[in-house]
Amino acid sequence: MQINKSELEAVAVKATQYPEPGVPEIAFAGRSNVGKSSLLNLITRRKNLARVSGSPGKTRTINFYRVNDEFRIVDLPGYGYARVSKSESEKWGAMMEGYLESRKGLLKVIQLVDIRHNPSAQDVQMYEYLKYYNLDGIVVATKADKVSSNQRSKNISKIRKTLGMNKDDKIIPVSTLKRTGHDVLLGEIEQLLENYENYEEGDD
Repeated sequence: MQINKSELEAVAVKATQYPEPGVPEIAFAGRSNVGKSSLLNLITRRKNLARVSGSPGKTRTINFYRVNDEFRIVDLPGYGYARVSKSESEKWGAMMEGYLESRKGLLKVIQLVDIRHNPSAQDVQMYEYLKYYNLDGIVVATKADKVSSNQRSKNISKIRKTLGMNKDDKIIPVSTLKRTGHDVLLGEIEQLLENYENYEEGDD
């Protein structure tokens, strides 16, 4: 898959601000400062589609991007930033959970974790959320260039165990700096969209 066109379609903090359903959506979630904006810019081949901030926790909205006029990428707020107040953190959690439990056409949530560290309690909680809503199964391990290939394999095993991933669940190591791994991720997205199309045709 190649993304040739992408544009911001909507910025929302509540369901009434979501764009109309009707096209499939693939969402991305991760801790603040995990490299989510950089990844979205890499896969869409747009330098500033998702704003990369020097202030972790700055994304406080759900951002909807229309891609190739065929589907949406949805950027969920970053979680787990220590300087955010408890009430603010709870508000973000409620906003994300509202989207996860009610959004029609949401195919998958791709969770990002930093390959250098064991997943945090918030990472585990997010993956459990995704399991509950049947949206789990794909994890991107960011900053893969920061560890050796031997350490990468060990850390991927730790991530898999800590999150309680099934044997069929996928972990994709990606480096936005070296521009590696994103082609594998795009292949997974393409497969999700194909499966959705086949399912929709079968319903006709």
